[in-house]
Amino acid sequence: MHLKDSVQYIKGVGPARFKLLNRLNIYTVGDLLYYFPRRYEDRRTFSPIAEVQANDFATVKGEIINLSFRRSRRGLSIFEIAVGDESGVLSAIWFNQPFMKKYFKIGDKLILYGKVARRPLLQMNTPDFELISEFEKDSSLHIGRIVPIYPLTANLKQRYLRTVIDRTIQKFTSFIPDMLPYELKKKLNLLPLTLAIRHIHFPNDSNSESSAYRRLVFDEFFLLQMIFALKRYWRNKRELGITHKTEEKLIKDFLKILPFKLTSAQNKAIKEIEEDMASSKEMNRLLQGDVGSGKTIVAAYALILSVQSGFQAAVMAPTEILAEQHYLLLSKLFAPLDVSVGLLIGSMSPKAKLEALEDIKSGTVDIVVGTHALIEKEIEFKKLGLVVIDEQHKFGTLQRSSLRKKGGRPDCLIMTATPIPRTLAMTLYADLDISTIKELPKGRVPISTVWVKESALKDVYNFIRQEVSGGRQAYIVYPLIENSPRLELRAATEMYESLRKSEFSTSRIGLIHGRMKRLEKEKAMQDFKNRKIDILVATTVIEVGIDIPNASVMVIKHAERFGLSQLHQLRGRIGRGSHPSYCILVSQAGATEKAKLRIDALVNTQDGFRLAQEDLDIRGPGKVFGPAQHGLPELKLGNIVKDMELMELARDSAFSLVKRDPELKSHQHSLIREKVKERLRSKNVELISV
Repeated sequence: MHLKDSVQYIKGVGPARFKLLNRLNIYTVGDLLYYFPRRYEDRRTFSPIAEVQANDFATVKGEIINLSFRRSRRGLSIFEIAVGDESGVLSAIWFNQPFMKKYFKIGDKLILYGKVARRPLLQMNTPDFELISEFEKDSSLHIGRIVPIYPLTANLKQRYLRTVIDRTIQKFTSFIPDMLPYELKKKLNLLPLTLAIRHIHFPNDSNSESSAYRRLVFDEFFLLQMIFALKRYWRNKRELGITHKTEEKLIKDFLKILPFKLTSAQNKAIKEIEEDMASSKEMNRLLQGDVGSGKTIVAAYALILSVQSGFQAAVMAPTEILAEQHYLLLSKLFAPLDVSVGLLIGSMSPKAKLEALEDIKSGTVDIVVGTHALIEKEIEFKKLGLVVIDEQHKFGTLQRSSLRKKGGRPDCLIMTATPIPRTLAMTLYADLDISTIKELPKGRVPISTVWVKESALKDVYNFIRQEVSGGRQAYIVYPLIENSPRLELRAATEMYESLRKSEFSTSRIGLIHGRMKRLEKEKAMQDFKNRKIDILVATTVIEVGIDIPNASVMVIKHAERFGLSQLHQLRGRIGRGSHPSYCILVSQAGATEKAKLRIDALVNTQDGFRLAQEDLDIRGPGKVFGPAQHGLPELKLGNIVKDMELMELARDSAFSLVKRDPELKSHQHSLIREKVKERLRSKNVELISV
């Protein structure tokens, strides 16, 4: 039997249970072997019955001294056994399982494991059990050892899944190919794969479980890093990219018209980008920086380099409002240079879209700013030389790749305002060069951040009125546009109407949300920027791309409903002028522990890199980045943050191997080659030429 064969034909499965296993994404023998426990229970220590405590999980051993079967008033069947040892008696109860009585008789010795209750006597409801004779004969999987606990679906039981997995391990682990060369396993002290599979499911002790975990996580990380290493190798080997000119008049004129002095961090990033674009190799660079660090100006420098070299450039943003903001900013910035900027978004009229398509194809427009509309099939560029992706974490690999394919190997600059520690960035984006902007432009004032309850709203509104009377402006942000029947949240539209008639009846109040038409959103933002609006009630459409230096207050209602990165992005809309600024987080009672941790983190720091680390610690890397970040399979076991040391070992090993055998032609690397190809096929992503 092969690992890719259907699990249906394993003893004890069959067609009906096969369908249940499918719900867990288990289809093949290999899927079952790699379906890992989510936790373990140590059932090795037997407690005297008299010493077990209510609400604890315990393992006890005793003799059946009584059994009974009865029905409740509502017809519920109740089967109960009384189990005693030298210290006391405990009852075990099964509801609506009358068949259980055939398993037991008075005098049987058995082991029970479960949560203890006292009602008023000691009791376990539906415990795991083993008869002592079976336990001794079969070396039990369920009692008297460290027991795996798996994620389940309806109508599948832990005992059944354990039994089937054990049966599969006994019969099929010899078929698992071990891709790692012997020398690498010896050097890093890694378990053989067959032993790792056995011990991750059924560890003898904590050491065997941790050794199995280490080996299997290394395999996951190693494959991930092999893909990055091979991608980088093939990118550097293939045909030459575009060579951009860096000493022309246009870029010098651009630097002259800037109304401010660039920071040293911006200049460093510009130098790195300039060197990439001047070389004959394709640029693949990640530009990461905190909110308000000036990434857009750095990107603008790259855009001008491309235009002055005779190419077009494209900027892709995840939302229409951000694309529009980029379009307006770049149009204004480049107007004195006679550089044309076009816009392409989904909500444009058919006529406007057709005109935009013709301008892009003919080369009339130098720089095109847009959303996903830029990757539609009908889009043709005359001569695309640079692609800039903003807020890259909101795009998948295929979307980014689709835009690049619109040109002849254009350079690529990827921007993110969700910064991560450099070592982690080198791991997640090992195929990219990285530029980091940590320095904020001069004049940015610290933002005071406070967390208040709903009961303090009157004071919050009074504070807003004080700021408005002093000539400042304020945002009030809500998580929903309209009321949700499921969530008790006050929606932006409803609260806008309420606030303008009550608390802020004497102020000029405006509204902006994602469902408004483009021109309506543009007008709302322009009125706010021109101080025709004092208070802007908004949804998260203002999260990125909005720059109003006079806004000094950001009130975020239902702050417990927002992610940490989103809260930080929203806060970044204020503090852009010379005035003291204030972010007020308002939450309802009953916020979850994770929500409290997020809000606490935001109150305690403005450092986006520290907050990114906090976010990783709170949510885990899978939730922060997701598999779409790099188009690769989600990790089953490994935690990028917790297992960073293993990730770095895997990275060093993978890049070293590719340096020695870049095309994996060696016989001892053939299994690695097949595993890489298998991973890429499973995601239908063509990342490398393997």
